[in-house]
Amino acid sequence: MAKKKESAMKRKVKKVFHEYGEGKLHSGSKKGPVVKNRKQAIAIALSEGRKAEGKKTSKTIKRHKKAKKK
Repeated sequence: MAKKKESAMKRKVKKVFHEYGEGKLHSGSKKGPVVKNRKQAIAIALSEGRKAEGKKTSKTIKRHKKAKKK
């Protein structure tokens, strides 16, 4: 039986948590402070995972809702 391919989100989350475990995950860019809070690492992982899959993030959805109201 063929192996199922991992989704882009799952790969990205795995990569981010690997960086967090090694103490190399930064908030923002590589110049930002190192992430020490597990909850913050989860938030970064999910955010980057959504971007990797091409799904709309909450910021873009909110922006579209504001534009429709005008």
